[in-house]
Amino acid sequence: MISLSERITLTSLADYKTFLAIVDEGSLTSAGARLGRSLQAVSRSLARLEQDLGLELVSRTTRRLHPTPAGLDFADRIRLALTTIDAAREDLLASDRRLAGTIRIGTSSLFGPEYVTPALSDFLTRNPEVDVELVLSDEHVDLVAEKLDFAVRIGNLPDSSLRVRRLGGLNWAIFASPAYLAAYGRPEHPRELSDHACVLRASDDDRWVFDDNRRRIEVHGRFRSENAAVRNAAVASGLGIGLAPLWQVRRLIEQGTVEQILVGHEPPPIPLQIVWVGRRASALPRRVRAAMEFLVARLSALRI
Repeated sequence: MISLSERITLTSLADYKTFLAIVDEGSLTSAGARLGRSLQAVSRSLARLEQDLGLELVSRTTRRLHPTPAGLDFADRIRLALTTIDAAREDLLASDRRLAGTIRIGTSSLFGPEYVTPALSDFLTRNPEVDVELVLSDEHVDLVAEKLDFAVRIGNLPDSSLRVRRLGGLNWAIFASPAYLAAYGRPEHPRELSDHACVLRASDDDRWVFDDNRRRIEVHGRFRSENAAVRNAAVASGLGIGLAPLWQVRRLIEQGTVEQILVGHEPPPIPLQIVWVGRRASALPRRVRAAMEFLVARLSALRI
């Protein structure tokens, strides 16, 4: 009979990492491409791990591999352990404390270029051996599926197992073009918006929230779009009154293209946060922790 210590020596860290790649990629071929290993080597690693554990970790079909319930549970439990080992190894080897490697970061298509990219540019200047891949999406994508180390997200988050680092709130602005205000008047109270044309999001329920969620005003308008940049441009062209995060229209306000109205009646600030897969920040690789802390400092200081 094989003892526990003898069984453990049958597998290596590479086998565990290969198994996680198979779970994430859904195929042996894709896992091999991700790890730079041959199909045969990946297959041997999986077989060795299943033989060692005496369990089927992955069920095979003609088209795709699917983790078994036991395999999914095992993957979740070893993922944190392997990440911790990688972080410890990186800390030990980085005797000169220089950061190196690639970081994949997610953020939105408008906020990313305007605020995240300039901060990351400064971070890369200070850390010449680090590479960054910035992934833009206006959807709350799966961080594991997209292989993101962390993401900068705006808005309320659905319940999840993600870790969250809150950075504060982003202010709203109610605004209109000078031409519109000259033609139709300047509302002095949110209730007057019902008498004005508003530029709306396509999926809005035609009610805007004001004064810390205590007041909901029914609005209407002839122009709608799901795209924020399009809506803001429509307001600037005089099609109606708009409601948008202040950071989106700050330059239009500074240029005099639009004017803020109903100041003091805006909706509550929009949450801004950094999220990552459920593990302690201290267990993340040094380069990821450093990039995260750099963005925390820069984005928390924004006054928008």
